Amino acid sequence: MAAQRAARTKDEVDHPSSPVLQFGPDKPLKLDAGTLLSPFQIAYQTYGTLNDARSNAILVCHALTGDQHVANTNPVTGKPGWWEVLIGPGKIIDTNRFFVICSNVVGGCLGSTGPASTNPATGKPYGLDLPIITIRDMVRAQAMLIDHFGIEKLFCVLGGSMGGMQVLEWAASYPERVFCALPIATGARHSSQNIAFHEVGRQAVMADPDWHGGKYLDFGKRPEKGLAVARMAAHITYLSEAALHRKFGRNLQDREALTFGFDADFQIESYLRHQGMTFVDRFDANSYLYLTRAMDYFDLAADHGGRLADAFAGTKTRFCLVSFTSDWLFPTEESRSIVHALNAAGASVSFVEIETDRGHDAFLLDEPELFAAINGFIASAARARGLSA
Repeated sequence: MAAQRAARTKDEVDHPSSPVLQFGPDKPLKLDAGTLLSPFQIAYQTYGTLNDARSNAILVCHALTGDQHVANTNPVTGKPGWWEVLIGPGKIIDTNRFFVICSNVVGGCLGSTGPASTNPATGKPYGLDLPIITIRDMVRAQAMLIDHFGIEKLFCVLGGSMGGMQVLEWAASYPERVFCALPIATGARHSSQNIAFHEVGRQAVMADPDWHGGKYLDFGKRPEKGLAVARMAAHITYLSEAALHRKFGRNLQDREALTFGFDADFQIESYLRHQGMTFVDRFDANSYLYLTRAMDYFDLAADHGGRLADAFAGTKTRFCLVSFTSDWLFPTEESRSIVHALNAAGASVSFVEIETDRGHDAFLLDEPELFAAINGFIASAARARGLSA
């Protein structure tokens, strides 16, 4: 089964099962690294129908390990879309009413150009020859996709974590193209602690003997052990101590006593190992390096003279920010600082802090308060936009 998933992942890199938009040499992607990426492609999914006025489009931005399969069965894992609980016919983001777009970010590994993609100059995977990608680069590419649909102004852009960073960048870079924005469980910059956790993960990948300086695909290898450890370490940051204790405590895994060895005696150990093993079957190790680096480099205030409010100067976009009380990866203070900056910029902004012990991953789970907040904000913005119910 693992070998089959790995094969499907490889197939999805250059020729994904989802729609693909290709940009030739005449439409290069200008990167913050100071170079051009050309040619390149974006893999995406759409749900619902774009209305005649092209005013009902919602762009969903995925998190670090997400993809474009937000509301459909994932072709690699066979699992439901990562936000199907929120998006679909008759759901809070109703695809009978809205036209929903979700693209795999540039630098990803499920169809958009990334380090596992074939470099047309060599006929081999890019590996580390791909230039460094930033959050702003991802958003520039998404804007080119939105242009392809002939959409001048998105009704809403929303996403959590790295997806929330993209939402903020959209609002800062293209304020005239975003009617309302919903950044969830995110920050305007990556903290030093978050950078530290990411560096541990990257070093785990690069220390794997099968990494081969990033050229592992040329050798028919994958740094599975290193990537699994990176995923295990990161996954801990997505949870909370309360949630871990509630779910696992110090319960033993399939045994009645300690083994006095280094097998997975505890359920939490077994759980993390499972998370690591399943992750390597669906995700490219170099993409993990590139996307964590993109998050590390994100600092919206620094891009605007060190003053976050200046990133939103004059904006007419409506904002709703959501945080979770147990999220220590992007604590509530991060959202409050964005809210203060938006207030200073004279923006229309609302803010919701949701009480939960589920940690950072709460935005992906069935959280009634989150759904109520999103539903209320979307409904109010839709009325203001003139979108009939």
